[in-house]
Amino acid sequence: MNKKILILGSVFGLFAIAIGAFAAHGLKPKISVQAMHSFETGVRYQMYHALLLLIIGNIGGVSEKNKKIIFYLISVGVLFFSGSIFALATNTLTTIDFKVIGFITPLGGLLLIIAWLILLINFVKSYKN
Repeated sequence: MNKKILILGSVFGLFAIAIGAFAAHGLKPKISVQAMHSFETGVRYQMYHALLLLIIGNIGGVSEKNKKIIFYLISVGVLFFSGSIFALATNTLTTIDFKVIGFITPLGGLLLIIAWLILLINFVKSYKN
């Protein structure tokens, strides 16, 4: 499981850098300031969770069961949260109306929150004195 976690963390980090650079150089003149801020939020949260996956893949104190649950929550959470923000921020550049998928942004955020909560609970249980 650790290998999958580390690979996904690396992929999310790689794409966060690439998408962020694309936004800064290619999108900035084409979308509104507000849309650019939203896009940057998506990139930032993707990178935060890429780093979290790299940490989880390398630490002890988190059960394999919880690592697996956190892996899936972050996988779907980042895709829903950041992915929908990327689509919504660039909505004016396409003929597709991405506003219909706007409801998955908070769902993705909720999945990310649950991943952090499971990590917290795992630490509290693991390190009881």
